Amino acid sequence: MALFPSLPAEAHLSDVLQRFPDNAGPLMIYLEGILRAEGELTIGERELIASYVSGLNACTFCYGSHRVYSEVFGIPRGVVDAVLKDIDTADIAARMKPILKYVGKLTRLPSRLVQADADVVFAAGWSEAALFEAVQVCAAFNMMNRIVEGAGVTFDYDKHDDVRRELRNRRQHSYLDFGRRLGVIPPEDESLDL
Repeated sequence: MALFPSLPAEAHLSDVLQRFPDNAGPLMIYLEGILRAEGELTIGERELIASYVSGLNACTFCYGSHRVYSEVFGIPRGVVDAVLKDIDTADIAARMKPILKYVGKLTRLPSRLVQADADVVFAAGWSEAALFEAVQVCAAFNMMNRIVEGAGVTFDYDKHDDVRRELRNRRQHSYLDFGRRLGVIPPEDESLDL
């Protein structure tokens, strides 16, 4: 049940953003930039990070939605769940494991990050720019998880096969389009398109 009386019982993030539109537009623009713009990490890898961080935070809504998006953008089904159970045994590229361990530590114990944590990422062949992309996704989803949980968003993608199927069939997802559909980004402002 949503924690805010003005939200429906099975609240979705869209309900929260429509009810509280102040700053929702800039939030969608930021998410578009870190999750959909060109970068060193693929969109699928960024979605994997978003779902992994959300899983660590036990944010059912973000974990479920970004697990689907990671699959839409090339991460094989089941990988996100496997990464959450054990990064070392998950069937993902060895190169991705240090980044996931880094964002895991950044989520759980940020003050304990040390140079050795970054060095392992660099030794796997990632640049500083790639690590910073991962840091931004991690930070954004720690924030999004608090927004979702703080408002009491209860929509669970695992209980809505039809919605998961729709997301999988979409093959694209834009936060700018989402913001436009919600009315928090002006439809005529195409200057925002990345």
